[in-house]
Amino acid sequence: MAHGLNPAQHAAVETLSGPLLVLAGAGTGKTRVVTTRIANLIKHRIKPDRILAVTFTRKAAGEMQERALALLGGPEKPGKTHRRAKPKGPKIRPQISTFHALCVQVLRRHITQLGYPPQFAICDRGDQESLARTSLRDIRCPEDSLRPGDLLAIISNWKNKSLRPMQAASEATSDKEHLAAAAYRRYQSSLKARGMVDFDDLLLCTEELFTKYPAIRREEAGHFDHVLVDEYQDTNGSQYRIVKALAMGHRNLCVVGDDDQSIYGWRGAEVEHILRFKEDWPDAKVVRLEENYRSAGAILEYANTLIAFNKKRHDKILRPARGAGQRPIIMQLPDEAQEAERVVGDIHMQLTQPGMQAKDFAILCRTNEQPRAFETELRRLKLPYILVGGQSFFDRKEVRDLLAYLKTVENPTDETSLLRIINTPPRGIGNATVKQLLAEAVNRGEPIWTVLREAAGGGGATGNAIGKFVKLIGELKEIADRGAPVDKLVDAVVDRTQYRRELDRLYPDPMEREARTASIEELINAGAAYNKGKKTKKDEEEIPLLRGFLDDVALGGSDNRDEKEDQLQRNAIALMTLHSAKGLEFPYVYMVGMEEGILPHKRTLEMPDESQIDEERRLCYVGVTRAQEKLTMSFALTRRKWGKPKDTVPSRFLYEMTGQAENAAKARAAAAATLGPHKKHPAAKGAGGPKGGKGAKGAKGSQSRSPRR
Repeated sequence: MAHGLNPAQHAAVETLSGPLLVLAGAGTGKTRVVTTRIANLIKHRIKPDRILAVTFTRKAAGEMQERALALLGGPEKPGKTHRRAKPKGPKIRPQISTFHALCVQVLRRHITQLGYPPQFAICDRGDQESLARTSLRDIRCPEDSLRPGDLLAIISNWKNKSLRPMQAASEATSDKEHLAAAAYRRYQSSLKARGMVDFDDLLLCTEELFTKYPAIRREEAGHFDHVLVDEYQDTNGSQYRIVKALAMGHRNLCVVGDDDQSIYGWRGAEVEHILRFKEDWPDAKVVRLEENYRSAGAILEYANTLIAFNKKRHDKILRPARGAGQRPIIMQLPDEAQEAERVVGDIHMQLTQPGMQAKDFAILCRTNEQPRAFETELRRLKLPYILVGGQSFFDRKEVRDLLAYLKTVENPTDETSLLRIINTPPRGIGNATVKQLLAEAVNRGEPIWTVLREAAGGGGATGNAIGKFVKLIGELKEIADRGAPVDKLVDAVVDRTQYRRELDRLYPDPMEREARTASIEELINAGAAYNKGKKTKKDEEEIPLLRGFLDDVALGGSDNRDEKEDQLQRNAIALMTLHSAKGLEFPYVYMVGMEEGILPHKRTLEMPDESQIDEERRLCYVGVTRAQEKLTMSFALTRRKWGKPKDTVPSRFLYEMTGQAENAAKARAAAAATLGPHKKHPAAKGAGGPKGGKGAKGAKGSQSRSPRR
């Protein structure tokens, strides 16, 4: 079992009982340890279905399942790839899933206790924005006071803290938060009235069940003897409490993560969970994975020096398993345009060398606005690139339309979906008619579907149009109820609504039309893949095909981290934010915009809480540790603000990682003076560029000095 593991990895794999904290530094073989430990538990006669492992993406869960079973199945046959090898492991498998998929299973069994229907629907982002907009309208809130997207962000933040609407009202401090609290009540009432939950509710409702109903908590916890949690540093409050509820009985809890890579505080993750693990579980064993197999030693030297400036962290250091390699390069350029020109030009030159591929390169930005200049240069030089983390497949109009049909077929009282497709494609049911139908439904306190059925065939063009729509949904529902494969059902929707003809009408450009048609094809493919998976997987509970598929789509479409990895299969330069780069690695990495106000971000400079700077430093650390062979960091001496060039302050992180703490302090002071609250423009004073960095007029970047210990 321990073949090929280093001593620390071996210790983690062989610790099979009690609480265990595995501090897995970047590139230290975390996934291998987790999967080998699962396989080892099974080899020590722990029943597979008594093991629960949870992580954050479906892709990670799938790979973890596959690798654990491959270990149990023994060596692969010659000539077969890992993916094609059929493991000889047990037919009963460990449950490896995302947090949200786990919660869906719990809620399918028990959500009626909270007043929801057992066939509840999971609403997507579009549904949420529609409900948020309606809720703001109900409280007469002007859009310039609080936008739907901002309301959803505030609500999500409250839900991550397990705050219900009434509690949120007492927590609100600003005028915007008081408006949000009033809208939150209506938003949540609308969700429940429609038999829907949003993504945060999956966690919140599960936590509520475990808190209010101890018998349900004991029942759910009783399914497992071992719980493993991957990426523990990313857990929010609800996830933390759900894990404790499931593990407190048997205490066989293994959590794996790295506090130095906790970068999702803005969406509720709390680094304190991994920092205080020993306080929660005093008898816990702690194993540190510090041998890094990814990056050259010189890159790790910078990373270790940087992250040591964070005081609240577990003491650990990355040790290279390979040679020192090339020291990171720091380039300073006159402005952001020349920064983009220089970085892309450097990549272009390297791609002329034998053996170099576009997919070996990544350009990492702190903000979503930075990529524009780099896209312009990449296009000018005709270099293949992919903007990672762009529009999600499930956010495309045609996909959302077809999914709305499927949701309506599965549950006609899902008003958000029904109203989206009631006149899509156009069928003669105009906005005025829809408003009348909605008003009637509200007055009677009944779903709009009930009012629609009564209005069907009521005479006139409108009555006939409503009748045809009701008949269409009924026919599609009959197909679904007969157990038709999901791909056939999607095909039926496209055919009976003449949706392709609508694409011809909306998109005269052949290339645009082809892209939209390809999205429909991909949705049909997704349905076929789901059908195939259902045939080979024996679920504990039989969920109707359509309901299961919609759950699967909702869970997959909520987080673009899975899609991100699919995008990277192309042989193209990756252009992405630092947050999107988490979990990835590239031979050649360019971290751009290394300036105060960008990294660390201006928002954090305006906050008195030093923990915000700590998270920015962790984000920088994540970027540095993505590089395998060569790391280049760049900053502009001036950057345009509202069309005018303004001087910049080099990032304190550049000074910190190059051992120039005194200049880092000057950068902090300069940033506080010029980028703090109520200051209009930056002007770099008191801090020059990092020693060894490239001069503004130089032709080539030079290596920065190695950090002083």
